[in-house]
Amino acid sequence: MKRLALSFLCGTLAAQTPDPLAPLRSLAGAWVGEGGGDPGQGEGAFTFTSRLGGRVLVRESWSAYPAQGGRPAFRHEDLMTVYAEGGALKALYWDNEGHTIPYEVAAGPDRITFTSPAGQGPRFRLTYRLTAPDRVHVAFAIAPPGQPEAFRVYVEGDSRRR
Repeated sequence: MKRLALSFLCGTLAAQTPDPLAPLRSLAGAWVGEGGGDPGQGEGAFTFTSRLGGRVLVRESWSAYPAQGGRPAFRHEDLMTVYAEGGALKALYWDNEGHTIPYEVAAGPDRITFTSPAGQGPRFRLTYRLTAPDRVHVAFAIAPPGQPEAFRVYVEGDSRRR
């Protein structure tokens, strides 16, 4: 009986805990889009999926760019996990080019921004701006070493929910 009461109490407390990932849930689902930037005009898609009982959001993304300007065609793939830690939203990103990027996450009513901490190397910022319930503008910007706030958009595009 004590186990049942403890189990019920723990379940009740968990149900009453606010969802720290709630500001990001508008991105849940599958998205498809097109965009361009320094790599050229491309196509791609991404998903945000809730995992581990809603404690983690997993983003899987790909983009493909055709051969152009003497550069061969290429495909970019990445995986990012988003989680709450110590009252803050954080993310870890990995891609098929060998990059690993930690992010701090800021979420507002229509904008979610992933920004890497300033350091000796370049700084990265990934921004999702909701333009409608089923539309989002995505921009990936890079700030050069020594200029942590001098972000320049590297690639951007618009996506729609599938």
